[in-house]
Formats: sequence, C-alpha cells, structure tokens
Amino acid sequence: MNGLKRAAISAALLLFTAGTLAAQDVALTSRDGSVEISGTMLGFDGEFYRVDTDYGELTVDSSGVSCTGPGCPNLEDFVAEVRFSGSATMGALLMPALIDAFAERQGYSVGREEGEGGRFALLLTRKDDSKLAARFDFRATNTNEGFADLLADEADVVMALREVRREERINAREAGLGDLTGANRSRVLALDAVVPVVAPSNPVKQISPLTLARVFAGEIKNWQRLGGPDAPIELHMPTANGGLSQAIVDQVLTPAGLELSADVIRHAMPESLADAVAQDVFALGITSYAEQGGTEVLTLGGDCGFALDAARRTIKTEDYPLTAPMFLYFPARRLPLITREFLAFTRSPSAQIVIRRAGFVDQTPEEIPVEEQGNRFANAIITAGIETPLGELQRMTATLVPMARLTTSFRFEAGSIRLDAQSRSNVQQLARALEQGQYDARRLMFVGFSDGEGAARANREIALRRAEAVQRAVSAAAVTANLSRIDLRVDAFGEAMPIACDDSEWGRQANRRVEVWVR
Repeated sequence: MNGLKRAAISAALLLFTAGTLAAQDVALTSRDGSVEISGTMLGFDGEFYRVDTDYGELTVDSSGVSCTGPGCPNLEDFVAEVRFSGSATMGALLMPALIDAFAERQGYSVGREEGEGGRFALLLTRKDDSKLAARFDFRATNTNEGFADLLADEADVVMALREVRREERINAREAGLGDLTGANRSRVLALDAVVPVVAPSNPVKQISPLTLARVFAGEIKNWQRLGGPDAPIELHMPTANGGLSQAIVDQVLTPAGLELSADVIRHAMPESLADAVAQDVFALGITSYAEQGGTEVLTLGGDCGFALDAARRTIKTEDYPLTAPMFLYFPARRLPLITREFLAFTRSPSAQIVIRRAGFVDQTPEEIPVEEQGNRFANAIITAGIETPLGELQRMTATLVPMARLTTSFRFEAGSIRLDAQSRSNVQQLARALEQGQYDARRLMFVGFSDGEGAARANREIALRRAEAVQRAVSAAAVTANLSRIDLRVDAFGEAMPIACDDSEWGRQANRRVEVWVR
C-alpha cells in the first residue's frame, strides 16, 4: 500500500470540525501525481481535510496533496469556525472576556454579531492585513441544550455547569463523538460553588448541608427550626433546566436521598434570584458563589463544630464541599488550530487573571503557609480518637509544618478510586507546572487523608494508596518534565486531620482527599 493511503487510513480516527463546507465531490492528489483519493468533502480545519471515501471517513494532511473539485476550500483565506453551546453564565460573560484577552495577545481585533435566542458571534480579524481569521459562534442557553446541540452536530464545544450525564455520555459515544469523560475530552475552565444565601438582615448565619437539603425537600418549613423567627421559609432556586440547578440537586439533595420540593420559586436570571432573596428576610436561596449579589452567604456547619465558608481558597482546594467546576467538553474530533491555541491560552496565567476579574475562582496554584491555614492542626488534636496516637499527630506536625500546602487538591468520585472531574483537570495542570520547571530543586509531597469511618490503620493504608495513585498520574502526565530535578514524595495520615464533620456524606467526601505540600 502506498504512503498516502497508509497515512490516510492510519489517520482515520482523527476527526475534526466540519465547519460550514457543503458536502461536495473532491479529488485529493499526491504531489507526485501517483495517488488520487476521491470522495465527498466533509470538512477542513485549516490543516487537514476530512473526506468520505471508499475507504471510509479519512483525514488527509493538506500540505501533502492538491485538491480539485467544487468542495475544495480556499487555503489562503481560510476562516476557522467553531460553535460553542451551553451555559449562559459562561457564554455571556466568561468566554467573551477570555476571547478578548486571547485576541489582544495574538494580534487580532474582535467584532461581535448579535443574533436571537442567546446567539451571537465573535469575529477575530488579523490586525496586520484586516482579514477574517476565525468566527466563534455562541448559543448561550443552558447546559442541557449544550449537550443536545453537540449530539445533533450543532456544536463543537459544550459550556457546562455540571458534569456530563451518563445517558449523554452513552449517546455521545454511540454518535461517534468519543468518551466525553476520557482524557482530553473535557476541561475545567474556572471554579464556582453552590452557596445558600439569605437577606443580610436574616439572623441565621449557619446551616448544615443535611439541614439545607431537608429545607429544600420541604421537610423543614419554618425559620424557627433553624434558630430564626417563627415564620415560613420561602425557597428560591435557578431555573430547572440549567446546569447550576442540576448541580444543586446533585450536590445538596441527592447525597441525602431527598427530592426537591415543589414549593420553590424559580429564577431564569441569577441577579433576579439574588435581588429577591436580598429583599426578603424570610427567603432562603441557593445560587452560585460568583452570583451571590447583595445576599449573605450562610456558613456550612455541623454538630462536630467544624464550619466551612465559601471563599476563593476553600473553593480552589475543594475544602468547601459544594464546589461547582465550570466545564468545557469537546468531542473526539480535531478543532481548528486557532481554536486549539485559544483553549491552550485558557490555562495560562493571563487567562487566570481574566477569570478572577470576571468574578470566578481561577485555578492558579497558590502556596498556603501553615500559619494561614486556620485551626487545622488544633482541630486535628481536638478530634483525635483513641486510634490516632500522639505519636502520629507529632509525626504529621513535624512533616508538614516546615512546608506549605498547594491549593491544588485531589478527590475521588463517591465509592470509586477514580478521580473526580476537577481532580482530573488538576492532574493536567500540575503536570504542566512540572514540565515548565516550576518545582525544580524543590520537594513535592502528595499527602493522603481519609474520613473516620472504619479502622484508623486501614484508613491510612487507603489514603496512602490514593496518594500514590495521584503521584503516578501526575508523573505520567508530565511527559516532558525532568522528574529527577524534583524531590517527589508520598505520605499519608489517614483520619488525623479532618476538615469537616464525619457525620454526613458531605463531610466524609471533603475529608477523603490528597493534598500537595511543597518545600
């Protein structure tokens, strides 16, 4: 088999965006004229043709062939096109801000075309020759619509405020879009959190996750049960088909085995929810940390005395138990070069600044000295049981006090050894930092912790295995890093340092973690 055919067939699994090319007949001929492939042009991404041929659907490098026929694109004036669909929060605010910053950095000017039904387009024009380089089309509605558009081949990237559902994942695989939970199929763009909010004048300042779930399930209906006045609780939530509302159900109600009450006032826009709650002393709402408006965010507490506030650092570390990552999902097909460059930019330090300015939590790793970590070590002593001897507490203190904790943490899906979605993204982020030499000549320790269920010895062994698994995953992902320049270590202290009450699934999930400490 000649070289062109072998290259084409071996590349048949590389798929990419079809753009707006009409399906038309083309002939691709090798430069020496010895081989010709005929078929129907399905798409062009600026570098590769996608053609339906007698061999099946093939991708062919445009630099190695000439194209003839009505479906051949203009190689000199190629305009990259990509379609984003999903969350209105991401599409209306965050993505345009990131594209503006990317364009300024790369020498493009940005124009905007308005459409209807949440549609608009951002046009990137080269400043040097005023030629259109890319068109980013947006349909900013909700997460459900984003995945539906992807399955209907009406979107190339999904903006989601929740993880892909099992049925969406199955449908995507059956449609030839690959496994959306696989490597490089999703990315955490920024972080947010689900927060309970009240009016600033409301006397209630703290609530447990279980009590919050019981309130929104309709089991608790009076503020007196929460330490407030004798008055009914009026419930407020985002619109039902949005990703945030679905994340609220997943994170607040589902772990408690409860269903949402029908007596909930829905809001299509987050600002209307915040305004309604801020003006009603008897209202209780759930919204996102970034869109709390003029409300007061309740602290999440528990009977054991631990209290967790939603703040930039606690969201970044996932110590706050209701963290809500903001995702981008991509099918298993090749996106145009400028789109790939933009997606790479979203991980850069410049992009993290844009994310912070937009009101969301960025993912830039920060080092937290021991003295800025609150009462973690004091709490470890106070909550230590008979299975956590003084010697182990002393060993933990001696090991960690000279170091600083990174805000990059790792947690696992409930009942699984698989890292959760945010942690999978953290693996890639920490691996890139290792490749860039950010931790050369330093000690990097992966430290495992567990909940308090079961025997302490077994919990420490489980925590150690998880820490080792994370260390292996990060090392494997850091392909170009010189790991001999880094003092990589693993340790575990099991249940010795809880950060939340063990009397609820939320607390146990927060306590099961792998932290990263540096020196």
